Amino acid sequence: MKKLLYTSFVALAIGASACTAAQVQQTVDGVLAGTTTGVPVTQSEVASGLRQALEVGIKNGAGQASQTDGYYKNSLIRIPFPQDVQRVENTLRKIGLGSEVDRFVMTLNRGAEDAAKSAVPIFVSAIKQMTIQDAWGILKGDKDAATQYLKRTTSTQLTNAFKPVIRQSLDKTNATKYYSDLVYRYNQIPLVQKVNPNLDEYATQKAIDGLFLLVADEELKIRENPIARTTELLRRVFTKENQS
Repeated sequence: MKKLLYTSFVALAIGASACTAAQVQQTVDGVLAGTTTGVPVTQSEVASGLRQALEVGIKNGAGQASQTDGYYKNSLIRIPFPQDVQRVENTLRKIGLGSEVDRFVMTLNRGAEDAAKSAVPIFVSAIKQMTIQDAWGILKGDKDAATQYLKRTTSTQLTNAFKPVIRQSLDKTNATKYYSDLVYRYNQIPLVQKVNPNLDEYATQKAIDGLFLLVADEELKIRENPIARTTELLRRVFTKENQS
């Protein structure tokens, strides 16, 4: 019966020459969600829908990041040599240690990719704190409002939880060892200003920033692309919002 209803709606939408593509998609979305324009979403549905949207975005974003080259070959989130000691990289390249620098950058990103595998439960635990009032504000807010809310309310907790994970991952990929060797060799150069930046803090912040960027991209897809709404609740909440 539902399949027949779906087919009838599609036929009507396509047959109406005055309908735009957006209107056709809205009709299809409404059928898929089992809703009509006269049935408003409830506060509980909005809150649940936003939590679902964040979980979908987090899992997709972390999934991308945790793949081999998820950071390293993604120009948007690739972690470079620490900017505050850029002179270290420049000097080392000048004295023929460019390949050593490149190896470190690759292992640094490998560490972030490895750590990203552990990010999902940390993020998911954090979004459970979202209230119904928060959810309504996010639904009516900017296109990255959910991501910004998550960033605003969980960054400190994420940093504290993620730092030991990234530290373990950096050790696992030998990024810590390579970095220590590079800094040691740089500090042996006559007349240079000695450096000893904290690699754990730098890598942790960059890894988290990259994850948030990917989550924001996934949130935008869910808001704007019906295909990205992978559950009935997401279709119901975001279809109604797009129609309002």
